[in-house]
Amino acid sequence: MPYDRNQPYNALPLLPPPPQNDDDVEILKKLVTTSRALAAANANVKRLPNPYMLINTIALQEAKTSTAIENIFTTEDELYKAVSETIREEQTNVGTKEVLRYREALWQGFDVLQAKERLDMDCVVGIFQRIKQSSAALRPPQSQTVIRRGQSEFRSGEVIYTPPRGAGILEQLMDNLLDYLNDDETYPTDPLLKMCIAHYQFEAIHPFPDGNGRTGRIINLLYLVHKGLLDQPVLYLSKYIIVNKDDYYHHLGGVTQRGSWKPWIMYMLDAVEKTAQLTNQLITSILNQMEATLEHARAEIKWYSKEANEALFSQPYIRPELLGKTLGLTSRTTLTKYFNELVAAKILYPGKDGRAVYYINGDLMSILEG
Repeated sequence: MPYDRNQPYNALPLLPPPPQNDDDVEILKKLVTTSRALAAANANVKRLPNPYMLINTIALQEAKTSTAIENIFTTEDELYKAVSETIREEQTNVGTKEVLRYREALWQGFDVLQAKERLDMDCVVGIFQRIKQSSAALRPPQSQTVIRRGQSEFRSGEVIYTPPRGAGILEQLMDNLLDYLNDDETYPTDPLLKMCIAHYQFEAIHPFPDGNGRTGRIINLLYLVHKGLLDQPVLYLSKYIIVNKDDYYHHLGGVTQRGSWKPWIMYMLDAVEKTAQLTNQLITSILNQMEATLEHARAEIKWYSKEANEALFSQPYIRPELLGKTLGLTSRTTLTKYFNELVAAKILYPGKDGRAVYYINGDLMSILEG
């Protein structure tokens, strides 16, 4: 039966796809270069001095870009104010809240996966629920969900895809998907190749009412961690997807409409390779700037230490309490003096939001916004 985008795609084939991709020469060559780039990025991640830097810099950038793919936006200023707790949660805009929920969902999934050592349905549903702040789970059988073109697109509102629906259908498809990811004996495919294939399948199943794109991108990162290809889920994958968004959706559609797996797999492998290179550069830039700042600050400020330097690079917006906690200081007078010295040395510059005072690491901001 030919594919009809206006009808539920209940004929979505179970995994694995036809085996010709497993020994395709171009795909195998791309797997080698992608694996090398990913290994280099992972080695560089280990050079960062503390996990907070990952959470508040690279992982936060991934969260921001991933939500932007779904046309949910916030500003760097709003985002970093929220992360540094310069403003209260009720003061943050909707876009910022969505970004922070993505980050929370990523680390919740990471913790669950570490404990269970298996990517299961509870983990996937938990990620979706944290992203959407919802108690919902899989779409109900009667849900008339369709994917339409956006309002800014040509032929806006036109149906471009109707995901599967019906009693037990989503459950069967998701069980198959998770078995494919977890069972390496039955499905002995290279994990990078599995990730590419599984990401298509997840987006084609479209198991939740909303938030499928963000949930799927988190699953990508968690799976790479699960298979030992990353130590932390900090690959900046969404940056590549948003820059190449048209190709992303074109190749997704190619698999659905024509069973054209190879272009999709090559696109996703290129996304991982380029993203690994970008992440590598980002980490190197942060580490080089940390070293330069430490050398400069020690020449200018007597009390400055490696621990203080790491605290100032844990996030772009710094509240005095963060440095006080790092150095064991409780005196407001001493902290004020220290921050005045940091401003005088041009390591930080001050900002204010109402009565809240914070300080900005401009060098770190420049790297993250580059």
